[in-house]
Amino acid sequence: MAKDLRTFLAELDPDQIKVVRKPVDPEFEVTALVDRMEDDLAYPGFPAVLCENVGGSEIPLLINLHGTYERLARSIGSDVHSMVPEYALREGSGIKPVTVDTAPVQEVVLTGDDIDVGLLPLLKHQELDAGKYITSAVTICRDPDSGKINAGIFRHQQQGRAQVGIQVNPAHHTAYVLRKLREQKKPMEVALVIGHHPALLMGAVSKLEGIGGELDVVGGLLGEPLEMVPCKTVDLEVPARAEIVIEGVIDTDPDATAVEGPFGEYPRFYTRTGPQPYVKITAITMRRKPIFVDVFNAHTEHSMLGGLPRMGSIYRRVKEAVPTVTGVHLPLSGMARSHLYLSMSKRVEGEPKLAACAALAVDPLLKHVFVVDDDVDVFNEVETLWCLATRFQADRDLTIMPGFLGGQLNPVTYGHNREEKGPMETKLIFDCTKPVPPAVFPPSCRVPPEVVARVDHRALLEDGDALASYLD
Repeated sequence: MAKDLRTFLAELDPDQIKVVRKPVDPEFEVTALVDRMEDDLAYPGFPAVLCENVGGSEIPLLINLHGTYERLARSIGSDVHSMVPEYALREGSGIKPVTVDTAPVQEVVLTGDDIDVGLLPLLKHQELDAGKYITSAVTICRDPDSGKINAGIFRHQQQGRAQVGIQVNPAHHTAYVLRKLREQKKPMEVALVIGHHPALLMGAVSKLEGIGGELDVVGGLLGEPLEMVPCKTVDLEVPARAEIVIEGVIDTDPDATAVEGPFGEYPRFYTRTGPQPYVKITAITMRRKPIFVDVFNAHTEHSMLGGLPRMGSIYRRVKEAVPTVTGVHLPLSGMARSHLYLSMSKRVEGEPKLAACAALAVDPLLKHVFVVDDDVDVFNEVETLWCLATRFQADRDLTIMPGFLGGQLNPVTYGHNREEKGPMETKLIFDCTKPVPPAVFPPSCRVPPEVVARVDHRALLEDGDALASYLD
């Protein structure tokens, strides 16, 4: 059986998903539930939550499926320790999609007056969000020059029965497609795909060379071709085993906009509000009993879902340029977007800066790159920042690069004039590596590794009640 959302849910341990059968309010109550659960020790593993009745909708809602690296790693047959090189390997071994004749996602087709995006259990997530949003849709479009299919994840505000907004970072390939079609004075057909195996969402945010290729990556992540089916009202194909698809058209006329936002974004701030393009819905297709998948914006799930694919892409593409790279990590302290911890087996001076520049070119959202030696575990933030304290000297090892295209949603980005808000930011490279031989650098302190490996601590350690004889 082809992989999809349901096959992945069937693989999860029972404690990795909780069910809410009582009615819950779509405005804040669902996200408040997840927010409370995250730090509650009674729910280890930060499980996904299936809400059966959201605001009276007949469609159940699944949230926080992508809220841990453990579940994301499992989706590609890996674990947290090895998930980055495994993702990079699968991303680089893409499998092209295949077209099928029939599809579960088209068991129900709504067109004309039957279209109503309000049938979906849309949520209002964060306190100042402008309204209800679709947060998990993979937006599929076609590049007019090459004909290649591009995919990405964007926010879509509910703006009526048959209209949703779309807000795209100008550095994303979907924005390039939009600008091309605008110059050609042609509309942009899109399909918003909701609910599938986590590989679809992760593949959609992989940082690839040029426009298109994301659906090939999805196949690589799945280990099998992604089954596709022609849309009903637009000239695109969509994953046949998705839960829900919204087909529509964007009027690319610069004046065809609607006020969009505010919306809580990955930096956990509200920054991008104003006129944006919108999607006029031409059809909604779905399974007979669909599951609506939501991603909790400006929260852990938002960061995690974007983190692993970015790490895999950065690892693969930077290693192609600098083979001595050994590991990468996007820590949650940088929202799994802005800070990169990169380890390498440094051979010559200057190599760390070369690796950092390669990473900055792969993902424009990166802001600060910390390069450490390969004796450091980049997934250990204390160990990584220890190198910043002990192997880094700012006047020699800090590189400051202003005026780079960056993450426009970050509240401190700037325009051509520094006083203006815009898409640029100042990138920093922290070279926290030791000098190469013959330079001498002090050895670090450690217990002899062979002794650590030999000692069976679990066999030796006993509970504290053994102290009783010493306290008489």
